[in-house]
Amino acid sequence: MTALVLVWAGTLGIIYGTSYYQVSRQNHEMLKRHAQLYVLGQPRAASALPDPEQPKGPDPLPPRPENTPAFHLSTFYSVAVSKEGRILAVENSQTALYTDETLTGTALALIGEQRTEGSAGRLLFQVEDKGFYTLVAFMDNTIVRESMTTLFRYTLIFGGLAILVLFFLARYLALRIVQPLEDSYQKQRQFISDAGHELKTPVSVICVNADLLARELGENQWLSNIQYENRQMSELVSQLLDLARTEAAAPQKELLDFSRLIQGEALPFESMIYEKGFTFSCQITDRLYVRGNSTQLRQLTAILLENALAHCGPGKEISLTLKRRHHFVLLSVANDGPAIPPEQLSQLFQRFYRLDPARSEEDSDDGGEKHYGLGLAIAKAITEAHQGRIEASCENGRVVFSVRLSCASNNRLD
Repeated sequence: MTALVLVWAGTLGIIYGTSYYQVSRQNHEMLKRHAQLYVLGQPRAASALPDPEQPKGPDPLPPRPENTPAFHLSTFYSVAVSKEGRILAVENSQTALYTDETLTGTALALIGEQRTEGSAGRLLFQVEDKGFYTLVAFMDNTIVRESMTTLFRYTLIFGGLAILVLFFLARYLALRIVQPLEDSYQKQRQFISDAGHELKTPVSVICVNADLLARELGENQWLSNIQYENRQMSELVSQLLDLARTEAAAPQKELLDFSRLIQGEALPFESMIYEKGFTFSCQITDRLYVRGNSTQLRQLTAILLENALAHCGPGKEISLTLKRRHHFVLLSVANDGPAIPPEQLSQLFQRFYRLDPARSEEDSDDGGEKHYGLGLAIAKAITEAHQGRIEASCENGRVVFSVRLSCASNNRLD
């Protein structure tokens, strides 16, 4: 609808502006021709005779302004002023819409301002040098202005009504088009939630029975594989439930010391990062407060740090930064790693999306953990639940995930 309104307004402006320009130009040409034909002491009828040189034939030239009906139907006013400033003649119409004093005063003012053409109120004017005197010719422009104003007014009224009707029609059609997509999305969310709950119980039962069997059999390669895959399945179910829970309802929020929360969540990761031989830098601005859910914000921080730990590249450096920028707090987690193509950056937060589809197989072969592509989707859901924004970027061989949240109204607590 915004695009439609802009197109309509642009079209209306072009039509109105072009029409007004053409009519004004035609009137100026007639006024200029009147001034050229004017002869002091000679009536207007004698100065507007048909052009005897007008060619005749199958393709005649366009008629001159003085040979058109509009020229003879137009109302002209003339004031002849000598070089000494003395009024020589005033030609006024029989309707006497303007007094002689008004015409002469306007003419003397225009000559003093050295203006040659234009408009003065409702009058168009043309100043012509006739040798020993100066002619100031006027033409009433009231009808043109009122006609264009009427055209513009009714175009706005009926065009606005048409836009209003189209708005409700477009809204109805848009809802009809979008409704199946909305229903499909709701069913997908419901399926994830139902599948997570249905899988939780059998996974727990398998885990308990595998542990009991391990006590009786001792070390067993096949049983170890069952336990490993069951832990991965349990993690997947847990992530599915977290995603469904985050998207299902708005979290309960309270005023939080975000700086202390981030610092407390980053502390356990230091040992994990150092164990892998990575370096970790942490820069947190003190006393930054947000209004949010502490459990979800801790989970958000953990997801970003786990992602950086899992994908840290050759530089082996992970950094966490929390600072204030204007009315927002900016949380950034960066790690060294290969550049991500720009077209894939926006897809990182989609469910089950992985840059390398073979990664899970490689992790499985190496005994590492599988990644199902739900962590960043959960991070995005948490951020959006807090009316924030999360984005990914690549800068100088580093992958950076940034989360922006609004500062609390009272940013300092006493």
